[in-house]
Amino acid sequence: MQLSLIGSVILVGSYAFAAPTGTSDPSATLSSDGFAAQFSPVFANMNISSEATPLYNDGPLDTNSTLSNQTLNLKDYPGLWEQPDVNHPEVKAAIKQINWDIVPKFSVHKVVDYDLVQDGYDEDKDETCWWTSTGCVKPKISHIPEDLYTCPTKGDWGLTFDDGPYNLREQDDEDADTENPFAEPELYNFLAKENVKSTLFYVGTNVVTYPAAARRALDNGHTICSHTWSHQTMTSQTNEQAVAELYWSLKAIKEATGITTKCWRPPQGDVDDRIRSIAWQMGLRTVIWDRDTEDWAMPAPGGGDFDPSKVDALFEKWIEEEKSGKQSTGIMVLEHELNHATVGMAEKWIPKVKETFNVVSAMTCNGVLQPYWETDFQYPDVYSSTSKAS
Repeated sequence: MQLSLIGSVILVGSYAFAAPTGTSDPSATLSSDGFAAQFSPVFANMNISSEATPLYNDGPLDTNSTLSNQTLNLKDYPGLWEQPDVNHPEVKAAIKQINWDIVPKFSVHKVVDYDLVQDGYDEDKDETCWWTSTGCVKPKISHIPEDLYTCPTKGDWGLTFDDGPYNLREQDDEDADTENPFAEPELYNFLAKENVKSTLFYVGTNVVTYPAAARRALDNGHTICSHTWSHQTMTSQTNEQAVAELYWSLKAIKEATGITTKCWRPPQGDVDDRIRSIAWQMGLRTVIWDRDTEDWAMPAPGGGDFDPSKVDALFEKWIEEEKSGKQSTGIMVLEHELNHATVGMAEKWIPKVKETFNVVSAMTCNGVLQPYWETDFQYPDVYSSTSKAS
């Protein structure tokens, strides 16, 4: 099984994309803007859903309260929430597409008790631009762009949600036989009611098991990005494991929705220049954040023991800072479609945030209106006079 490469150079917006040539000369694979050439993965055995409508929907939006629970063919994908096999033919083909001469040869970080080991890392030098240690968002190597992590326009609240699509699941009581009412399309219908769009970072496993939710999100005007296949800390992955995590998430999104995304967010923000270089060549711009609601840690399934009042305090703080004029730019805010607590917090605060901020999808606030390789899919420019008047 072999993947074919995508032609020569494709111009998309301000970026030039090209398939790596396999040359040992790194400069030969740099595009006209000085960044490493990118490729859009080509997926073998792909059966795009007949229900996929990969064009921007100007309306009306679907707010039906139910969605199909039909999965993709699970036999075509790695085990759910499992690290993919790096020797799978499709993964090996994707590995061959990457120019490894320009991927930094950094050490793989260790994880102990679910925490990344940072002992011994020199934060002052920060030679790998390791976000987990230093919050670095500007690569130390020149062939990949700076991470997107904020909104440049003052007054913008860049809305993002991680870990979706939030699957149908049982209530907190494991013996309950009712579906969780906070699963999708609860959040997406709420956002439609509030007339706001978000950038959604999808875990491939969740897309495979709930593709109808991914289609609903895309049809309702949200931007879909990758959040890897199984939510691993990426600097703890080998090069081959990183490719596999990204590849299968991209394939799941493509099969479910018909689009091939060009954005991703590393789980826990864990990224360095080695992982950035791999992701960038696979067509993915790294997206972080500059405001964290900590909503994921609230008491709820999959959460922790973080007092919800502290999450409330963060929202209040950011609103007051904006009202006081302290902010010279916008902000990009991390939230999650993870459980009833995180969805409930979003429903509580977004109407209040709208009173002070312009709530906008994080990719849109950064001027990324074509976030997919499918160039006929373009989001409206909310800053244009036509969009504001409509």
